[in-house]
Amino acid sequence: MNKYTDEYYMGLALKLALKAKGNTSPNPLVGAIVVKAGSIIGRGFHAKAGLAHAEIIALEQAGKKAKGATLYVTLEPCAHTGHTPPCVNRIIASGIKKVVVGMIDPNPLNNGRGLALLKQNNIKVKAGILGDKLKKINESFIKYISSRLPFVTVKVAQSLDGRIATKTGDSKWITSDRSRVYAHKLRKNYDAIMVGVNTVLRDNPSLNAWFAQKKLIKVIVDSNLSTPENSNIFSADAQVIIITLPSHPGQVTENRKKLSAKAKILEVKEKAGQINLRDALKKLAQLQISNIIVEGGGTLIGSLFDERLVDKILFFISPKIIGGKDAVSSVMGNGIKRIDAAIRLSDLKINRFGEELLVEARVK
Repeated sequence: MNKYTDEYYMGLALKLALKAKGNTSPNPLVGAIVVKAGSIIGRGFHAKAGLAHAEIIALEQAGKKAKGATLYVTLEPCAHTGHTPPCVNRIIASGIKKVVVGMIDPNPLNNGRGLALLKQNNIKVKAGILGDKLKKINESFIKYISSRLPFVTVKVAQSLDGRIATKTGDSKWITSDRSRVYAHKLRKNYDAIMVGVNTVLRDNPSLNAWFAQKKLIKVIVDSNLSTPENSNIFSADAQVIIITLPSHPGQVTENRKKLSAKAKILEVKEKAGQINLRDALKKLAQLQISNIIVEGGGTLIGSLFDERLVDKILFFISPKIIGGKDAVSSVMGNGIKRIDAAIRLSDLKINRFGEELLVEARVK
């Protein structure tokens, strides 16, 4: 008799899925395990978009022994053809007798179809094992596939009084080396990193990710195309996208021509004379950018909050007071008129880096 539970095996599949964290976008993180008579005979995880899915790898490892076995997979097997054939067909052909699923696929192309096909072929199905945990590790995929907008995380390094720069614009360095190293490690989990043009002009960042296995796409929000062509952001071999307002005939500036040679110029709709951020995110999603980390400045971050486009926050807080009404705040924009309209957070977590704090939360 098998002493292990469905939760135990699904937990192992979840750990397998996390091995590819930061590398599968725009696909989800998926892990799979094949179990027979209490023994694991196959393991697999989806490593990268376009490569084999987790359950296919696990079934190949199990081979003929898969007949009569149970397949544990963190996400409902696909019933549609994408970069790879439908996984349900392979599962049915393998002789698997039972499939235990962590969460239903939110992709409208699947969303229950995979389970229905398995049942039609006399395969027992059980769903919802560790579903809440699996939804958290795939929060970017769920947002992207269901709304066709990227998952947006705002990352801030600020003083205790909420400043990211002094009144003279000096900002190096508010937080410690330890916090900055950790922030670089976070970048590897995202497709793109976004800043406003004022951050480029003031700090001239390169926006590289030291620990990433892939090159992050760098996104600049620049309505007037005032990004200098010699900015550090162009120094590395990575794609740069500049989001701007539509050009008018006869008004193509020399700087636009120069920037077009170094970056993809993405024109988006206008809103009250400014860039329509929702349209910008929609167009980035069309480029298969499923998640973005926004790292400044206060105007861009405030505008994203104003438009209710932020999904998660990462606030690094240094025990320093900068002060001054002209110092740069971490969140600007228009803000709210009444406290009861404040943006609320949930799932609050606090980590310490020496004397500094990292506040992590999801936006309700």
